[in-house]
Amino acid sequence: MNFPTDIESIFEQVDRVNPIKYGRTRNFKNGAVSYLSPYISRGVISTRIVMRNLIEKGYHLENAEKFFQELAWRDYWQRKWQALGEKLNSNLKNGQYTPVHEKIPVAALTSSTGIDSIDDSLEHLYSSGYMHNHMRMYVASIICHVAKSDWRMPAKWMYYHLLDADWASNALSWQWVAGTSRNKIYIANQENINKYWSDDQRGTFLDVSYNALPPVEIPESLSKVTLPEFKTALPSQRTIITDQSLPTLIYTVYNLDPFWQEELEANRILLLEPSMFERYPMSEKVMDFIYALSENIQGIQLFVGSFNELKERLGNSTVHFKEHPLNGHFEGELHERDWMFPEVTEAKGSFFQFWKECRKFFP
Repeated sequence: MNFPTDIESIFEQVDRVNPIKYGRTRNFKNGAVSYLSPYISRGVISTRIVMRNLIEKGYHLENAEKFFQELAWRDYWQRKWQALGEKLNSNLKNGQYTPVHEKIPVAALTSSTGIDSIDDSLEHLYSSGYMHNHMRMYVASIICHVAKSDWRMPAKWMYYHLLDADWASNALSWQWVAGTSRNKIYIANQENINKYWSDDQRGTFLDVSYNALPPVEIPESLSKVTLPEFKTALPSQRTIITDQSLPTLIYTVYNLDPFWQEELEANRILLLEPSMFERYPMSEKVMDFIYALSENIQGIQLFVGSFNELKERLGNSTVHFKEHPLNGHFEGELHERDWMFPEVTEAKGSFFQFWKECRKFFP
């Protein structure tokens, strides 16, 4: 899958969404997924924009609720991050069921698990920056429950490579699979993978009944582990030219909205804070994707440094930014994000409790 970065092509992709077909086929390798997640994660478009586009086309809860729910999942994870803060990075409810180490199997890095569909998908992740959501669950399950890795390092690895990397969605999904946020674990066998990936592989370590999973012993193909180092290659600081008599709009890797305050004459700065990337590193492929998306914002300039360093350079310019859990140290005029349902301000309990509240405000 190739992800275009010009705004016209992105909205063409929005228009191609088929939510009814998605509801029937989303779990299959070639299912009608939307491929919008990289643009939603980067704040180029919002879940609300996608929802309203579908409503205008005549879709509604009765025939497209599954797709609307999937959009709401992204808002739910973000609301959870708002509430949890740093707790997001710790086991939320239980200790992990099967961990024996805090490393990652080398087979995940070299696409050599021995499960053909998974190895092909890992190769695709490294080449494209994308992995089907159902396959992400398979991969997380194998790493957590078969290779017996603590979920945190593998979650960081997957985040590093994904164009749609959103730490809330990523970390909480890994916790869901690992069973640290609920009283169940997620695990799949070879039969399940074959069904959804149109494969017929047999004789693997997953070609057993569910009663035999997870295995007591780590398979040989997953036994070699490592502690990889992930770094973000940030560019050197460039000279920026600003007018202190104008307001300044601060963009980040999670807010690349080309329509945000577009009528306002302002300085427009994409802020890349090294401290954020030290905690949540991103690959060169992901960063190139971000730079390309930022070109949709007229007059955007790039600043590499801390928010305080940038603010000092801006002098008397009034700073504006959009809310995000990683922007808690920003100072200035806070703008709310474009939520699907801004009336639902908290993610209390399960997703389906959250969705029940959202349904009350569905247009």
